Amino acid sequence: MSHSILKAIPLAMLALLIGGGAISAEENKKIVRVDSVRKEPLRQTVPVVGRLVARQSGVIASRTSGPVEAVFVYVGDRVKEGQVVAKLVSDSLSWQVKLGEADVAAATAARQEASAQVTLLKQEMKRLERLRKSAAFSQARYEDKRQGVIKAQGAYAEAQASLNRAKANLELMNIKLANAEVKAPYSGVVTKTHTESGAYLSAGASVITLVDDENLEVEADVPSGRTVGLTSGLAVTLRVGTQTALQAIVRAVVPEENPLTRTRPVRFTLSRNASLVGLASNQSVMLDIPAGKAGDVVTVHKDAVLSRKGKNIVFVVTDGKAMIRPFESGQPIGGRFQVLKGLKPGEIVVVRGNEGLHPGEAVQVAK
Repeated sequence: MSHSILKAIPLAMLALLIGGGAISAEENKKIVRVDSVRKEPLRQTVPVVGRLVARQSGVIASRTSGPVEAVFVYVGDRVKEGQVVAKLVSDSLSWQVKLGEADVAAATAARQEASAQVTLLKQEMKRLERLRKSAAFSQARYEDKRQGVIKAQGAYAEAQASLNRAKANLELMNIKLANAEVKAPYSGVVTKTHTESGAYLSAGASVITLVDDENLEVEADVPSGRTVGLTSGLAVTLRVGTQTALQAIVRAVVPEENPLTRTRPVRFTLSRNASLVGLASNQSVMLDIPAGKAGDVVTVHKDAVLSRKGKNIVFVVTDGKAMIRPFESGQPIGGRFQVLKGLKPGEIVVVRGNEGLHPGEAVQVAK
């Protein structure tokens, strides 16, 4: 190779560098991808396991004592409100009612006699009053008669009290006779029988266990931090196994916290159009509850967040340069983080290519 050719090569390279200087400066900018800080409604939900509970369930007890004549239901039977599920032997109770009726009749007759005596003595006292101006009037006899009226009125009051007592005893006996038939206080399904024909029951003894499976609601132990967004009347999604999602309504947040799990019981009612076919008490369900209090939140893409010296930072693109910005993050919301402090909606942050960036470095946004 000649000396002239070797001399021309550096000159050509110099010319190339001079001619392409503007392009190389642009190419030196780091290409990044960006995303904006947003203000959006909080729609994030978290799954919570709940269980179906019956609003009415428990042991149905006998209200009076006596031997069992018959039990009319078995486990699994569906009963209606007011239906007789068992009956006690009521012969002695029936005769006690008859005895009570006789006592009422006797007390009624005694009251009538006392009333007649009061009327008679009042008539005699009126006749004496008409003789007051005559010589035949006796003041002593008049005073005796007046005291007789007072005594008869007392006897009448006593007879009335005896009648009231007899009527009350009769009513109690009628109640005992009526209670010889054990009735279902609400509709439901029999889950257990506690007695049988021939057994003797005391007042308050268990007869059957009944569950109202047609009025179910949901109870869930929700982390106390999540109960802020659960206001009365709020609708949430409920799933039972592989069934179609149902709607549940927040009825009450019970103000009692479990110190071990940091949860509070929350009660949900099922919407009226929810199908309860196949559902059972104590069945597990899944609830999607709000991650926080309803309202707008500021969020940033999770890929924009870096950790430097224990602090969360992002690179904000300003005038073509990546400026470092520390911020305070809240709870995760899908693929984003809630911003509590440090960023404003609309600011542009780097989400790709931010790992090797330096503060103030020039960047080019990829299209």
